[in-house]
Amino acid sequence: MAKSVSLASMDQKLAMAKRYSHEGVIAGAKAAVIASIATAIPAYAYGKMSPWARTYLNPTAKALIVSTAAGMAYFVVADKTLLKIARQNSFKQT
Repeated sequence: MAKSVSLASMDQKLAMAKRYSHEGVIAGAKAAVIASIATAIPAYAYGKMSPWARTYLNPTAKALIVSTAAGMAYFVVADKTLLKIARQNSFKQT
C-alpha cells in the first residue's frame, strides 16, 4: 500500500512539474515575441537611416541581432518564471 501512495505522489509531482515548465515556456515565448518586435523595428529603421549601418549591417546581421535578443528574453523570462514558482512552492511546503 505504501508503494502505491509513493507512486501516486510521484505522479502528482511529475504532473505539477510539467504544468510549471509549460507556464515557463509560455511566459518565455511571450517575452521572445515582445523582444523581437522591440528590437526589429529599431534595427531595421537604423539600417535604413544610418550610412554606417547601411554599409556594414546586411540583412543577416539584422536578423542575428533580433534573434539574439529574442533568445535571451526567452531564457531569462522562462528561468525567472520557474524560479518564482519554485519559491512559491517551497514556502507552501514549510
